[in-house]
Amino acid sequence: MRKKPQDYDLLKNGWRPLYRQIDLEFMWQLIVNDPWKLTQNSLNLVSRFADTLGRKEYAWWANILNVFSEDIRYNVDEFLHYITPEPPAPNQKYQAVLSAETPVTQLINRDMIPIDSVLRKLREITVFKVLELLPKPDSIIQYYEDRHFYYPVERFSKWDSLEIMGTVLGYWKQHDLWLEIKNAGLNQKIYTLMSQNLAPLVNKATYNLAVMLSGYQNRVGKIQSQFPISTFPKDIQDFTDAVQQGILDREQTAILVQGEPGTGKTAWTQAVAKEILAPLGYVIFILDHEAVEYFIPPDYLERIAIIINEADNLARDRASEIGQMTNKTERVLSLLDGTLYRSVIEEKGIQQNQRLVVLMTCNTTERLDPALLRKGRVDLSCEFTHVFV
Repeated sequence: MRKKPQDYDLLKNGWRPLYRQIDLEFMWQLIVNDPWKLTQNSLNLVSRFADTLGRKEYAWWANILNVFSEDIRYNVDEFLHYITPEPPAPNQKYQAVLSAETPVTQLINRDMIPIDSVLRKLREITVFKVLELLPKPDSIIQYYEDRHFYYPVERFSKWDSLEIMGTVLGYWKQHDLWLEIKNAGLNQKIYTLMSQNLAPLVNKATYNLAVMLSGYQNRVGKIQSQFPISTFPKDIQDFTDAVQQGILDREQTAILVQGEPGTGKTAWTQAVAKEILAPLGYVIFILDHEAVEYFIPPDYLERIAIIINEADNLARDRASEIGQMTNKTERVLSLLDGTLYRSVIEEKGIQQNQRLVVLMTCNTTERLDPALLRKGRVDLSCEFTHVFV
């Protein structure tokens, strides 16, 4: 089969042709389960050779040379593909799948919801952090234009340095994990991780990770806290102990703190995030009101914490005129009830073990919808009175 120019590009960049190997067990299965098809294909190949070598209109040496022609090579390859197993590849048995398209581009316009871009960026970061945790793969195979190539593992350094024209597969036997990279064109690639259980690797990759979104400003990094919990008054420290115990005891915990501006409510939520939630493996989301309205907890994260500041301007009393002009209150209530992300759970999905913490601050509870304050929605509350100077 004639090599295409792209084949030479792959070979030039370190890829090598992958030739399928004879597998005796696979051959035995063909003999036992499909003998007629095996016989037919074998006779067809022998007949093709016989026709080539028996041509009377050409000299004997021309017939021998024609055995090495492209047509005969194609027939031989077809037969070898039949009697040899396909190169290893992932199958449908893998329950955990995480995909990310890279690089992520954020389009800033009125029709684009910023939270979508942030969540795509978080998926991209998570996938690449998982890959950083893994050692060199046991195998790297690329399928392109009906041909298979392999990359020598000992030469591998990083994934973005590989020449990718088709579909690349990497496999780690220790984790029973596959990586699939597809060339999506226009410098875009799709990275997909597949395994029976991705949770341990994802938890390690997202440890101490925080997401901030305010308008079109967003960051993905580590949570920072200006004031340690130990610098707060004793009553706040005692309340913090109760919050920590509630987080440990419950799958879902909602905390509301109220107080006049300057009483340290926001600083306290950041201290709790840094000193309690991050060490427990929670990914922190600090979201503005617009983002909260469209936020759905990512299904690949086991532990999620959301910080909502000025909740009294978000979950407004629906009996008021302002509260009737928006459905944000219903969205917050659905988030606290768990109906946004637990109404339908995949049988073997990570959502069965997902834990959620919601930290809310407000200046006063008078503007909040009464339904938010009902038992079962807000688990712990406290009024901050100490003014920081």
